[in-house]
Amino acid sequence: MANDDRDILEVLEEELAFIEKGGYGRSVRTPWLEKSIFQDSLSCLNYGYPYRAHPCNECSLIDFVSPEHQTMAIPCHFIRLNEAGETIEELERIENQPKLEETLKGWLQTQISAIRQQRASQTTGL
Repeated sequence: MANDDRDILEVLEEELAFIEKGGYGRSVRTPWLEKSIFQDSLSCLNYGYPYRAHPCNECSLIDFVSPEHQTMAIPCHFIRLNEAGETIEELERIENQPKLEETLKGWLQTQISAIRQQRASQTTGL
């Protein structure tokens, strides 16, 4: 269970905005370095640390990872992004950045919408 005090809705919205602004594009300074989904954005509790200051199981994204993958080195890369079950791990292996980003954007939009709907129904008591 996550021990992350950040609002998951804000984390997902910020991740979506990051992607839409080209956040995972190659850096001009280090074009040879690939960026890692979630790990190279503010979504990651360990962003900016040269080492892992926080275990991944403290991150709110862990709630989207199936139990069998929660102990992996990068568990958020095993989130099922669509009905086909594609994960970041799989999509990074095929090296198709546009497909990876579009699939991730779709997942983010779905999760954001679901959280908003859930919160709206809790507010109205439905």
